[in-house]
Amino acid sequence: QVQLVESGGGSVQAGGSLRLSCAASGYTYSYCMAWVRQAPGKEREGVASIDSDGRRTTSYADSVKGRFTISKDNAKNTLYLQMNSLKPEDTAMYYCAAEGYCGLSTTYNYWGQGTQVTVSS
Repeated sequence: QVQLVESGGGSVQAGGSLRLSCAASGYTYSYCMAWVRQAPGKEREGVASIDSDGRRTTSYADSVKGRFTISKDNAKNTLYLQMNSLKPEDTAMYYCAAEGYCGLSTTYNYWGQGTQVTVSS
């Protein structure tokens, strides 16, 4: 069984940065892992994913390319999302997810509880 615990969310002004962390327990080394967000009144949106292949292939939503970076530390079994140049439209609950189709899917078998990111203009 995999458990995911996110941290690092908060409130920042536009242009600021945040780093989200997702501490995983259980086996995640062969899983695709991802960050998915959901803003109030909107559907869940795949933000970024990282595959378990040797190249650690990453995918990003067009809206975050060049601003967000996903990474994973296998030694710590922890997933990260570095978010720079934040915009008000990035405001959402951010979820860590694991074991699903890599890319920008929102279908994963394991989910964290979410961490709130609020960006003010």
